[in-house]
Amino acid sequence: MRLSTKGRYAVTAMLDLALNGQDGPVTLSDISENQGISLSYLEQLFAALRAKKLVRGVRGPGGGYFLGREADEISIANIICAVDEWVEFTRCQGKEDCRGGQRCLTHSLWDDLSRQIYEFLEEISLADLVRRGQESDHGCHKEKGGSILDDIAEQAA
Repeated sequence: MRLSTKGRYAVTAMLDLALNGQDGPVTLSDISENQGISLSYLEQLFAALRAKKLVRGVRGPGGGYFLGREADEISIANIICAVDEWVEFTRCQGKEDCRGGQRCLTHSLWDDLSRQIYEFLEEISLADLVRRGQESDHGCHKEKGGSILDDIAEQAA
């Protein structure tokens, strides 16, 4: 199973914001141009991120968005859950009614996998991704076949 485009784009946009928001608010137009994500799609994502207080907006000329909290306080799991996306490996979305109202034989296996992925992403903050991106820029940890998180950091850098 793969993470949806919505979840991937939300993480990418938040990473762009973390990388570029130190000098002032970042516009959705800038993120759209930097990351190749449609402006209307970003507007939808940022409405959800704003509702969960992961970003805050500044209106008017020179306006845009800032992170709603420090980058080390925002986990990748927070971002994915804020846009109502989650990678769920059970067929029943955790309701235990996989097989005609009954729990299937492999429910616990897939439920455990979903939980482990959540815990993994909960442990990774935006600040961690920023650091990984900076290390990549300086030639550290840059090797063929790196992790998906390295790829995300490289996309936003």
